[in-house]
Amino acid sequence: MNDKVDVLIIGSGASGAAVAWSLTDTRMRILCLEQGDWIKPTDYPSNGRDWEARLFSDFAINPNRRARETDYPINDANSPIKVVNFNGVGGSTIMYTAHYPRLHPSDFKVKTLDGVADDWPVDYETLDPFFAENDRMTGVSGLAGDPAYPPHQPPMPPLPLGKSGQRFGKAMNRLGWHWWPSDASIATTDYEGRARCINLGHCTPGCAQGAKASTDITYWPLAIRAGVELRTRCRVREITLDENGMAAGVVYYDAKGEEHCQPAEMVIVACNGVGTPRLLLNSVSGKFPNGLANSSGLVGRNLMFHPYAYSYGYVDEPLDGNHGPPLCLWSQEFYETDASRDFVRGYTFQFSRGYGAILEAITSTAAGRLPWGEDHHRVYRQLLNHRIGLSAIIEDLPEEHNRVTLDPVQKDSHGIPGPRIDYTIGENSRKMIEHALANARTILEAAGAKNIGTEVPILNGGWHLLGTARMGDNPERSVVNGWGRCHDVKNLFIVDGSIWVTAGAVNPTSTIQALALYIADQIKQRLANLFD
Repeated sequence: MNDKVDVLIIGSGASGAAVAWSLTDTRMRILCLEQGDWIKPTDYPSNGRDWEARLFSDFAINPNRRARETDYPINDANSPIKVVNFNGVGGSTIMYTAHYPRLHPSDFKVKTLDGVADDWPVDYETLDPFFAENDRMTGVSGLAGDPAYPPHQPPMPPLPLGKSGQRFGKAMNRLGWHWWPSDASIATTDYEGRARCINLGHCTPGCAQGAKASTDITYWPLAIRAGVELRTRCRVREITLDENGMAAGVVYYDAKGEEHCQPAEMVIVACNGVGTPRLLLNSVSGKFPNGLANSSGLVGRNLMFHPYAYSYGYVDEPLDGNHGPPLCLWSQEFYETDASRDFVRGYTFQFSRGYGAILEAITSTAAGRLPWGEDHHRVYRQLLNHRIGLSAIIEDLPEEHNRVTLDPVQKDSHGIPGPRIDYTIGENSRKMIEHALANARTILEAAGAKNIGTEVPILNGGWHLLGTARMGDNPERSVVNGWGRCHDVKNLFIVDGSIWVTAGAVNPTSTIQALALYIADQIKQRLANLFD
């Protein structure tokens, strides 16, 4: 039995790191358990010429393909979108694109505004100071003045648009549609000991330069310096209860496969929208036979992915290829509900650069654009560095049949059941996808692109894992309250994307971290009667 800690955090990614750092000023004894390990920047693929090839092996975004010892199997056969995650210090921020928009104010009031889903128990104004705090801690580049958002001031100038961004910006100007340089958690100037971006290539397989703000180089050094213990290669099997129905701690396995009990006064779960319901559903007891904190029956339900509709084409002049961060600008032209359309809510366009040599060859061959034989090299020269593309990130509405359960067959290397994903794209989202594809073609044609193609939905597009332990004031319709505390277990908190009520139509990391900082602040304000 390990010594009891005041706060036990499970997961060291976007939310776990933020909440650990924020709670350090309480001087409580804080321990974080992470099932992965530290990833050395020298091991990132972008250090070598084979970096694209490693996207199909040890740094594949799909964990079933990557199959590291620290990964767990995911049964996603019953989903058109495959889960993308990463286990290690920093979690999926190691692999994310660092695209960093915020949810819109309207996203917190979908029921009031549009009569669907539910309103959040918090709003944009409440989170605004925590967005700003997270921007400073993370180091966000961007351009103030975007009319799509309330005022905010990114601490660094925006990423350069490059040839691809300039071409898209001019096309959007011709159409009279909104566009703006992307907010990104990528340093464009030297920032807090981090070197600025030098355009090594796509950012998803880890940033060897340290310009991308993964939490292993932002929040964690400060949290550890302040006294937080981060224990790696610790795979948590279950959260245990005491005789009063309070969380007593966890059972976990270390790197050698040995079982340990870790007691705690308070447990905070930060395992993402798939890992969190998996852990809660595996934590069964006489009080919670259907999974911990699951009296509502909603643990694992209302999974939201964001279906991605990718459109691309080829232009006559060579552009950026894969040099520079992958996403350079966005458009919120079609974000808010428009009564003239046959769907509610909306989508964001994210404009991207091209592919590298290997990925272009693989995808163009699979699509039938790149022939074998004597014409191969001539056609390839017309494709490589000539691609431009844009993705519509489609808002999912919460639907209870989209869910995470425990797989009856697949288990990880410690015998813990893996998650099973059952997910279908809703009718509202399908209508949105068709609308987005038509507008994407209009934009590509305005940008001078030909040979236009699509990938709908992006198969390995399950980057955003949301909604499976939702917030709410009603314990019968939610898992946690408005500040992250489980209705059923008063010393159990959840801070990751699983607590989202609706998904919005933007990448979620900025809002996930702002929520984690908000919950940490609420914990600190309520320490005297936290478990009442």
